Amino acid sequence: MSEQKLWRGAIVPATLVASLSLIVVTVLNGKSGFFGGALASITVIIFFSIHLLVARISRDLDPIVTMMLAMFSYFAKVIFMGVFLFLITKFTDRSTVDRTSFAISALVITMAWLVAEIRSFTKIRFQMPLPKVNSDNKE
Repeated sequence: MSEQKLWRGAIVPATLVASLSLIVVTVLNGKSGFFGGALASITVIIFFSIHLLVARISRDLDPIVTMMLAMFSYFAKVIFMGVFLFLITKFTDRSTVDRTSFAISALVITMAWLVAEIRSFTKIRFQMPLPKVNSDNKE
């Protein structure tokens, strides 16, 4: 349940920032800026959504298994990102996908996602009830 709240709390601001960055890079760099911004938007949103999906899947698992899944997903995402960036630079021309638009959009959307996720986490954390103190156990 909290993963859904985190995801909703992060996806809305990230999508808004992605839309704004897409408009800005399209105006500044044209069609290649649009493709760079669109690729960055899709990549960042998928990248961070996978993290929350893994957290949801591993919620009731043993902490060691949870850590193993988290590390596996992290390394898989890093490898995928490296391969993705290699393929983009190798098989697309700069006139098709603007690298600067991709980089700036990815950074701005990442910052928006992380700030919004931290904000959502803080809201969820402060809304959780405190554990009850057992007054029968007096020391």
